Amino acid sequence: MDRSVLGDAQWERMAPHCLGKPGDSGRRGKDNRLFLEAVLWIARTGAPWRDLPEEFGNWNTVFARFRYWVKRDIFKRIFDAVSDDPDMEYAMIDGTIVKVHRHGQGAKGGLKIRP
Repeated sequence: MDRSVLGDAQWERMAPHCLGKPGDSGRRGKDNRLFLEAVLWIARTGAPWRDLPEEFGNWNTVFARFRYWVKRDIFKRIFDAVSDDPDMEYAMIDGTIVKVHRHGQGAKGGLKIRP
């Protein structure tokens, strides 16, 4: 897959918190990084799980694994691991994105000074 979202440095911080890594007991996932890329694809596009591209695998398998990870709080552990050094690249808000309500602009029915 040539359109990856996760960089190598990000993946190295997330990998120890994933289920199914070498050293864990039980069944192993085929590719945790590909699975996280699939979850990020769903989050980024807002598409339903059935529209997941085939390069990520069977949508139902990915969804079942996602639900299992949610129940085990794996995503919370991953978030905690990567949130200590936030990347503020997408945290900028300005007036072109957030519109002021018409009352805040002084339109009819807005703030009135009362004696």
